Amino acid sequence: MSTFDSIVRSHSAGLLAYATRLTGGDRHRAEDVVQETWVRAWRHQDRLTEDRGSVRGWLNRVAHNIAVDQHRARASRPTEVEMPEGDPTSTPEPTDAVLDRLVVEDVLEALPSAHRRTLVEVYFADRTAAGAAVVLKVPVGTVKSRVHNALRTLRTSIPAQEAA
Repeated sequence: MSTFDSIVRSHSAGLLAYATRLTGGDRHRAEDVVQETWVRAWRHQDRLTEDRGSVRGWLNRVAHNIAVDQHRARASRPTEVEMPEGDPTSTPEPTDAVLDRLVVEDVLEALPSAHRRTLVEVYFADRTAAGAAVVLKVPVGTVKSRVHNALRTLRTSIPAQEAA
């Protein structure tokens, strides 16, 4: 049995328990965190010796970083909400839909073109901030700030536009 195998055998249960706590009890997410932790451990086997520090501490830190990264990635994506099918109260009138679309088009048209293009990439093309940054050839931080500023503008503009 290799050294890596013995590390996996001795630390798997504890690592899964730790990852489960990190993910708020979500076993599937915890398993994903543990799997990615073992992939990184495999790539950095040279760091998994007690003379370089606690193996358990290193594994826990890597698992913690992965859990935080996954949480941030999920938090940066908008939550999808399914509308109940067959509920007549949830179906807008065709005229309302047309009017809503016209209001949104007017407000989007009023945005600076850089903000509008960024919103289109993130929401309509369903790209992550990183994906939109590549398409728009700007840093990820710029994409995030443009989305934030554009949404703030939309929140204030749409009620004003509907009142007009």
